Amino acid sequence: MKPGIHPNYKMVKVTCACGNEFESGSVKDVLRVEVCSACHPFYTGKQKFIDAGGRVDRFKRKYNLS
Repeated sequence: MKPGIHPNYKMVKVTCACGNEFESGSVKDVLRVEVCSACHPFYTGKQKFIDAGGRVDRFKRKYNLS
């Protein structure tokens, strides 16, 4: 590898949207993620269903479903 052209690799604090924090290696100073292993449905076994703004109700009204 050529000297002086590679970025500095350092330990950084990764913050998830759920509030979980852990350390990992990166060339960035701070990392923010939306999903981590503490809140991802695959790892937790819990499925989160979110009805954002009544989308299901609008769909049912649109197609006259009961």
